[in-house]
Amino acid sequence: MVSGLPFDDMRNLVRALPGADALAEKGARAIVERFATSSGGLGRAGEIAVWLAAWTGRPPRVLRPVVALFAGTHGVAAGEAGDVRAFVERCAAGGSAVNQACVAGDLGLKVFDLALDVPTADVTREAALDERAVAATMAFGMEAIAGGADLLVLGGFGGRGGEVAAASVLAALHGDMPLPDGPAERASVEAALACHAGHLRDPLEVLRRVGGREIAALTGAIVAARMEKVAVILDGAAAFAAAAVVAALEADGIAHCMAGDGGGSDVADAAAARLGLKPLVDLGFATGDAAGGAVAAGVVKAATLVHAGAAEVARRGGH
Repeated sequence: MVSGLPFDDMRNLVRALPGADALAEKGARAIVERFATSSGGLGRAGEIAVWLAAWTGRPPRVLRPVVALFAGTHGVAAGEAGDVRAFVERCAAGGSAVNQACVAGDLGLKVFDLALDVPTADVTREAALDERAVAATMAFGMEAIAGGADLLVLGGFGGRGGEVAAASVLAALHGDMPLPDGPAERASVEAALACHAGHLRDPLEVLRRVGGREIAALTGAIVAARMEKVAVILDGAAAFAAAAVVAALEADGIAHCMAGDGGGSDVADAAAARLGLKPLVDLGFATGDAAGGAVAAGVVKAATLVHAGAAEVARRGGH
């Protein structure tokens, strides 16, 4: 993917993203419409099933759901690398909330360590990364679907520095957005936006200047999932920041995505709303490890079973 003009490679890839599978969507919708006149119909479960069919190109089902978490460190939060590494180690040891959610929902879990010993530059003073580093990290993020998946939950973790990066990207792309609650983090976002003012018109340049490795990797994962017909659930501010970058490059670039959990943070909730994504659940997880997204994947799986049951009734001549 990386060439002499790395960002042009990503722009070209996003412009070539495939659309929805009209035939699969029509088939799934026919089942929903057949039950629309019955008591309550299939409700949002039907909507979820139709969405999944449209973006996977087959009858709605979830057989290989995977949670992919990307962890990165940030120069704006000096000395925090140990906390981020501890998070990665906790996930590896099965001690995080997302581990339990994955066990409950029979989901796979991948945790990616993004050069934790090499934080990005301090975004309040200089660009987080250079163009080649961003492009290479996006390419690495595309590996989230390696090994196969039919539903991908995406999340990122970067500690306080990650909060600053995600909020900065979202504010740069969408203007008036909530900032982190912490006064230090809020001041860092404001300083980052002031430092890079006049250079934030291009979404990939926004990512390079005020983002982080986890946001770059998530951007690549979102694009790769679309190319490979894998539906996506986004969880947390970093994932929504990445989605905002893709959507800024291509208006329907995140149509294959849904929001996972609501209520985790004002920044994430506002981002989901600006992107037109209604959360699948509203549990308010604030663990930062995509546990809410993992639970939401179980909701999607349940919706496909409801739809399959309705399809079987229809096949037998019911309704």
